[in-house]
Amino acid sequence: MASELRGWCCECVIWILLHKMHLSGWILAVALVFGTSILKITSAGPLHAQCKVEWYFGIPCRQVYEGLVTQIKQWRTMSSCVMGGQRCLYKLQAASIHFIAAKHTTPFKKTVDDLTFRLVSFEFFTHCHVSAMSVSESWYAIRDHGTNYCNLYNLMEGSGLTDAPGYKEITSDFLCTQRSSADCTVY
Repeated sequence: MASELRGWCCECVIWILLHKMHLSGWILAVALVFGTSILKITSAGPLHAQCKVEWYFGIPCRQVYEGLVTQIKQWRTMSSCVMGGQRCLYKLQAASIHFIAAKHTTPFKKTVDDLTFRLVSFEFFTHCHVSAMSVSESWYAIRDHGTNYCNLYNLMEGSGLTDAPGYKEITSDFLCTQRSSADCTVY
């Protein structure tokens, strides 16, 4: 291509290059705009309604496990939601000392969220680290008013684990959809 352009003026060379690169230039421009938009969206948090929380406890994982499983079973029916809120319709899927899987169905919209808890002992089995995740099954769910955070937090609070020795929670709006505006008395 360089040999074809010898003898042409600078403006003509630029015009020819732009003309030949027209389609790829548009593709590049669209990719840049789209990429920038995605970066702006993802910097605000997850693209899908979900929540990831890390919890630390100064108690053995067996106590954390028993508290969570007991609470999930207690809130399996609609009866605990008659006064409002969403502390009901939890369903235990699987449970072991190191892993708990459950589902939560919202009482009015009937949307379903998948919950997982991974429990890891530390400090000679006297402390417990929990990695928890709640993810909406609805592919179109983007904003959830903090529902996925509340799915997890409500179980922790309901079981009394938020008052356990060494309790510490680590999460953020980046890890949890709308965490900072979550009202767990409602969701």
